[in-house]
Amino acid sequence: MMKNLCETRRETIRKVGALLTSAAVLAGLAGCGKMPTADELVGNTSGAAVAECPVPSAKNEDFSGTIRIAWQAIPNADLIVKDKGLLEACLPNATIQWSQFNSGGDVIQAFGSNSLDIGLAGSSPAVRAASAPLNLPVKVIWIHDIIGDAESLVARGGDYKSIKDLAGKNIAVPFGSTSHFSLLSALHNAGMNETSVNLINLDPDKMSAAWTRGEIDAAWVWDPVLSKLKADGGTIVTSSAATAKTGSATYDMELATDAFIKANPKVMDTWTAVENYAAGLISSKTDDSAESISTILGNSVADVKKQFKGYTYPQAKDQSDIFHGQLPGIFKDTAEFLKTQGSLDKVSDDYSSVLYTDAIDQVAKQ
Repeated sequence: MMKNLCETRRETIRKVGALLTSAAVLAGLAGCGKMPTADELVGNTSGAAVAECPVPSAKNEDFSGTIRIAWQAIPNADLIVKDKGLLEACLPNATIQWSQFNSGGDVIQAFGSNSLDIGLAGSSPAVRAASAPLNLPVKVIWIHDIIGDAESLVARGGDYKSIKDLAGKNIAVPFGSTSHFSLLSALHNAGMNETSVNLINLDPDKMSAAWTRGEIDAAWVWDPVLSKLKADGGTIVTSSAATAKTGSATYDMELATDAFIKANPKVMDTWTAVENYAAGLISSKTDDSAESISTILGNSVADVKKQFKGYTYPQAKDQSDIFHGQLPGIFKDTAEFLKTQGSLDKVSDDYSSVLYTDAIDQVAKQ
């Protein structure tokens, strides 16, 4: 009976695909023998794995340890790196462990439990991680993308002209995410606050079902869920591009632990060079980059190309300027806002100390 139950659970997860990889699901399989990997849950890569490191100067055969990496279903260079096996090619003696997470808040929790070495999280979770009371020993090492219309507030039914029209409505958002930060900013700009609406903490993979059941009136979320809600009668009310114009810019970023950075600076150079290469593929607007991402997300190449328009993908040279220029100030502004919302205990005087720039500066010179 245990065998049949386990087979049923595994089959259910395979059918759900990329939308279900939460800790609860994994825990449910803990009694069924070997825990499934991320690729077992969401399907294999496209088969387009490279044979050689695409950045020969970044190839590192000395490192033979394990790298635990958190990824999210967001259309950026990280998915190309994963699909094409770029890290595996450039770090041929390393063991690369990819694990999917639903939001930056979940990634920060994993860093807090020392379960990750490197992971993707949004700018607001990154600021929370670097501030009291968390004060986690992590640093920001890369900007995957600058978020624009790719994260938006979508409402079901009704004639909503602005967020004010959603007063008293149920709005779903993953707490601790960049979408949560943008939602709070939009409410603040409209003269409202979090009590003006009914905020529901919901992971993206659960939003479609809640939407269909009529349990939520709106959601601030990203693709591929955003597109699904729009296709199911949703209308865009506002977006992260709009809140960025009012001083609340958001980013998808990569973080790494202080311990991993200190022990493996050459690996950080390789990781950064590989991500920069993949970001360049997106900038070149090739079908190949969109195909890699569509394989991971499970949508069409055409859909991925549309999603690209909702983000800006800076490469190392631009990132070096951002890291040394406006990013510490943006982090401080973000922290000050989060403190007004009760998410932080204290705003640090200077956030430049949580930015690791050595690898970006090195790659930017190449």
